[in-house]
Amino acid sequence: MTDTALLRAAPGRTGRPGTVDRLADQLRDLGVREGGTLLVQSSLRAVGPVAGGAHGVVKALLSALGARGTLVVYTATPENSRTSPHYREHTAGLTGAELADYHDRMPAWDRRRTAASPAMGRLAEVVRQWPGALRSPHPQTSFAALGPAAAELTSVHPLDCHLGDDSPVGRMYRSGAQHLMLGAPMRHCTPLHLLEYWQPDRPEQLYTCVRRTEDARRVVEEFTATRLDDGHFEAMGAMLLRELPTLRRGPVGAAPSVLMPIREAVDLAANWYRNR
Repeated sequence: MTDTALLRAAPGRTGRPGTVDRLADQLRDLGVREGGTLLVQSSLRAVGPVAGGAHGVVKALLSALGARGTLVVYTATPENSRTSPHYREHTAGLTGAELADYHDRMPAWDRRRTAASPAMGRLAEVVRQWPGALRSPHPQTSFAALGPAAAELTSVHPLDCHLGDDSPVGRMYRSGAQHLMLGAPMRHCTPLHLLEYWQPDRPEQLYTCVRRTEDARRVVEEFTATRLDDGHFEAMGAMLLRELPTLRRGPVGAAPSVLMPIREAVDLAANWYRNR
C-alpha cells in the first residue's frame, strides 16, 4: 500500500469551511498535546477553506497547544544552495556566463527578512512573520518557532549541521516534540534526516550560501557538511505508517493528517535504515 493510499485510509470529514475552533478540536482529537512542542509541515490546499485562511490555521494550532506550547515550522530556503534540487532545476543547460550571472543574482539570506521558500508552504511563512516568532540562523535550513521554547530551539544552528543533532531538529528529538504532517506526504518528513548524521560513514560535500551580514554586506560562504539525501523517505514514511504504534491518523479540516512523536519515529526509521 502506498504512502498516499495509507493516508487516505484515515477517516475524513468534509463540509462547510472550517472554523478555528473546529480545527483546534480536530487537532486535540488527533493527539496534539497542550503545552508540548509541535513541528508542522503542511499543505493548506489539502486542509481546504478555513475561516481566516492560513492565519486561521495558525490560530487553531496555537489554541490546541495552549499558552505553554510551542509551534515550529520549517522555513528552509533551497534557493540559497548550489546543491539543492531547486538549483539543479534552474541551472540545467546554462552556459558558463549564464551560470555566473545566476550565482550573482542568488538572494542573500537575511534571518529577519528573507521569506520562507514557497516550497515550504504558505503556513511556514505566516508563522515566520507572526509576532514573537524566532528563526534559527542557518541560511539554507532554518526553522521558525513561536512559544516558550522558541529561543531554546532556534538560538543555535551551525552551518555544518543543516538537520543534525545540533540543529532545531535534534533539539526537538531530545525534548519529546511531536510532528504533524498536516495533509503533507510522509516523504517530506524532515526529522528523518537526523538518522543520516548517525551513520559512521556519512558522506560530506561542499555547500555554498549567500547571506547578508549585520552591516548589510553580501557575502558568499563555503562550508563542508553532511550530504543530505531523501531518496529513502518514500519507503521509510510508508513503513512508519504501517509500523509505528504511537502514530495517529485523522482529519484536520479536509486534510488526512499524521501525528507522531519525533523520537519514536526517528528511532524506528533508524532501525529500518540499518536493516534495509
